[in-house]
Amino acid sequence: MSEKQAFTIGVLAMQGAFREHEQMLQSLGCAAVQVRQPEQLDELDGLILPGGESTTIGKLMADFGLDTAIRERAAQGMPLWGTCAGLILLAQRIERSEQKRLGLMDITAVRNAFGRQVDSFEIGLAIPAIDAGGESAYPAVFIRAPYIAEAGPDVQILAQHEGKTVLARQGHLLASAFHPELTKDNRMHRYFLAMVAEQA
Repeated sequence: MSEKQAFTIGVLAMQGAFREHEQMLQSLGCAAVQVRQPEQLDELDGLILPGGESTTIGKLMADFGLDTAIRERAAQGMPLWGTCAGLILLAQRIERSEQKRLGLMDITAVRNAFGRQVDSFEIGLAIPAIDAGGESAYPAVFIRAPYIAEAGPDVQILAQHEGKTVLARQGHLLASAFHPELTKDNRMHRYFLAMVAEQA
């Protein structure tokens, strides 16, 4: 696909690292929209759920009616990508938690699985789906990151770290435990745009 194709991608802007996603999308020639109201979803080709505090974001989504609206658009095939907290929000199941979430992906998420913020780290991650490996490994930034403990049969496991799933896809839904918006590497955003192109 052409990365300059004129897609309109929303970034949920309730809380968290939404500006960095917005800047990465704009660098790839997309129109990026900060999403705070349900009616904004109608103009989008795809939506990113950014990192941040998943409990806070989940509550705000419910307060503004965005949770129901996002579920409806996802049911129509709109691609969604959840990063870090966004992964938790996409999960159908969260270990030891009943927090508000979208519950769209057949995965079980474990929160803060790699330690507190002071234990945040960056690794070179092998992701064959984006041709990342060896010297071209993807610079994955983990900050109080979750991981996927269980995944249903329709979920593709795209990357693991220390045996834990940190990137997965289920049809038009993508979930990453790390923060692609905090690097200069645009390969994950390009991968999501390719998913959007598949639905266009």
